[in-house]
Parts: sequence; structure tokens; C-alpha cells
Amino acid sequence: MSRPQRSHVTSPATARQIARERAVTAANYHPLPVVLAAGAGEWLTDIEGRRYLDLMSAYSAVSHGHAHPRLVRALTDQASRLATASRAFHAQALAPFLEKLVGLAGLGEGSKALPANGGAESVETAIKAARRWGYRVKGIAAGHAEIVVARHNFHGRTTTIVGFSSDDDYRADFGPFTPGFRHFDFGDINSLAAAITDRTCAVLIEPIQGEAGIIVPPAGFLAAARRLCDERNVLLILDEIQSGLGRTGRMFAFEHEGIRPDGLILGKALGGGLLPVSCFIARREVIDQFDAGSHGSTFGGNPLAAAVGLAALQVIEDEGLIARSATLGAHLLARLRSIESPLIRDVRGRGLWVGVELDTTRVRAGTVVEHLLVQGVLTKDTRDRVIRFAPPLVIERAALDWGIDTFAQVLARLQSQNQPGPVLRRAPAETLV
Repeated sequence: MSRPQRSHVTSPATARQIARERAVTAANYHPLPVVLAAGAGEWLTDIEGRRYLDLMSAYSAVSHGHAHPRLVRALTDQASRLATASRAFHAQALAPFLEKLVGLAGLGEGSKALPANGGAESVETAIKAARRWGYRVKGIAAGHAEIVVARHNFHGRTTTIVGFSSDDDYRADFGPFTPGFRHFDFGDINSLAAAITDRTCAVLIEPIQGEAGIIVPPAGFLAAARRLCDERNVLLILDEIQSGLGRTGRMFAFEHEGIRPDGLILGKALGGGLLPVSCFIARREVIDQFDAGSHGSTFGGNPLAAAVGLAALQVIEDEGLIARSATLGAHLLARLRSIESPLIRDVRGRGLWVGVELDTTRVRAGTVVEHLLVQGVLTKDTRDRVIRFAPPLVIERAALDWGIDTFAQVLARLQSQNQPGPVLRRAPAETLV
């Protein structure tokens, strides 16, 4: 297939900035050739003043939109008083934040939270909690606790986490890895049942697999997993770092099946798109296995993060972002499914989180993403076969429709092998407000 002529979007000024960054930055990412300078709501602006529609929202971290005024105000107000004090002391901002979060999670009386920074840190917290519970409560022999995880999972990039990834690219030359993990096929309850043994302390899964390509399990799978964990005396821990906080049209994705996990991992949107905030929340029996000195984080639960996290939760409620995600998400899914293109193999998702799987014998997802960039739409593919649609929950319907229209037009152009390279196009000014 034809590839975009990057000279159409990569000006000398942009090229120089990209070269400066590459000269001092490890090559662990392969960014698209755009240099962003500002953002507001669902829109981003590059260093030359060109505007782009954000259809990825930093993997759900910017669910509230860029530079939400209430969140920026909470950040600056708290920063002017007290930003970091260490958990060696108590801080005024922490209790209100965690009271709100624990209440929303609804994991039962006595449930508590352990705050951290990036999401992977809270996944590590959950692993430690599950193992201690396995030894101290379930009675698994010392050093033999196992955690069951799904194939094609993505929970972060620490050495422990990539060690139980089934993706060779994530694991290559980073071993030796921590033992104690068993795999099952996501969405297959029989496979899950076969993976659980007497040594299993927990099942750790994403309710919807994000990096795998927005994979939604069959209806009833989470409920069946909950029953199975109860029968086998195993913890059910859900990683809702991407799916939580309104992304799927509910506060948490597990609510779609009316269940309640034993542990819940949150991150990304919890920081309002302003700073890293994550948390592990669990039932009392699980979280109380931690004692002084057994776990910690210098910046975890700092006053600045707590103030922004509380404001982020309040904005979700006050601005009706969950209902907005449900309504616009249904519209997004219906419109994408209505696109008649031989390049599309599948459209799946929930709320404002949809993946469009392409026929890779006809087109690379990366090629589509590059064409979208030139047309003023930003997103990123995953596994070079799925285009992600995960805009900020505040996105206006007109902007969302323009993004979908642009996607459909890009696909139509790519159907022909002989199409020329993309030409920069912008929506009429009145649709960009």
C-alpha cells in the first residue's frame, strides 16, 4: 500500500525538534512525526500551530481532556501549599481522596487503598498483596504461590510484569524472570479453570484487553470468573488502569457484569492527565497483609497527587462523563460498524474505547495511522493490525463525527494501490470549536 509522504507534515522546524529529541532520548518509543506543544479538551496543537483531534487520550490518561481547568486549578492550588511530604508523615489531602476512591470502588466494608505513581507500580503492589494473602490466609506453602494471568495480557513493563507477558517482544533479553505465573486463554472460562491449582492465590486480568487490540470477552465471562474464584478460594484482581473511571460507559468495567473483585488496580485517568497517579484497592482481608515497611513509594499518595486525584473523580461525576461515554460510545461503535470497507475485519469495544481490526494482507494499521496524522487526527495502532479509538470523554459529538468521517475517507483512499500520498486536509473552522 502507498505510504504517506512525511514531507507533507514534517517541516524543517519539526524535523529539527525531532532530531534534538532523538539525540538524547532512548529509542524505546517510535513516535509519529509530530511535535505537540499545547492541548485543550480533545484538541492538540503542534509547534507550528496546526491542530489535531486526539482520538487516543494518552491511553486513557487524558480522559478528562487536555488542561481541564478544574484539574489545573486543583494542581496549582495544592502545589502552592504542599506538593510532597513523604508518607513518613500524614498529609491533609490524602484521606479525602482515598475515601472517595474506596467508596466508588465498593469492594466492601473495611476495604482500603494503597496509592502509587504509574500503573505498573500498582500492579506490582497487587502481586505482592496477593502472594501474602496466599501464604498467610489461604495457607499456600512458602515460595510456591502462583498467579494466573491471561495470554496477550498487558499490565506494564517492569521485569516481573514482562516476565509473565506472552508477547516475545516485551520479554526479549530481559530475563531471567520471576516464576510463579500460569496462563490461560482470555475469555475462555474452561481454560481459566484448568490453569487454577491449589497453589493459585489470584487471577489477575484486564476486563477488556487493551494492548491486545481492545479484546472484549464473551458476555458473562467476568461473572463466571468471579464464581470460579469463589469456588477455588482464589482472589480476583482486575487491572482497570485503562478501562476504569468511565472509559467503558460505567465507572468501572466490572460493573457491566454486576460483580465485585477482591482487588482493583487503577491509574492513568486518576491523574487527570496532569501527573501519574495510581492505586491498588482491595478488601480488608487482602490489603491488611501489608504492615509498616513491607511496601512503600516515595511519591505515592503525595498531597499533589491526592488533590488532583480527588478533583478528577469529582469532575467525572459533576460533568456526567460516564453517561457521556456510554452515549457517545454507542454512537462511535455504530458509526464505525457502518463503514463499508474491505479493509476492516472487525469492530469491537465498549463505551469510548473501540478497536478497529484491519485486514493486514491489504493494509498495515501503522500506515492508516500515518495517513490520519496528515489529515489532522491522532491515534496509534496496536500490534499493527488494530486502530484505537479512545478519545477524551469530554469530546464533542461534532468532533467525534469528523474524526470518524476522516477515518472512513482514509480507508476509502487506501483501498486503491495507486492512490497518491495523503494531502493535508482540515475540517471547516466551525467544526473545530
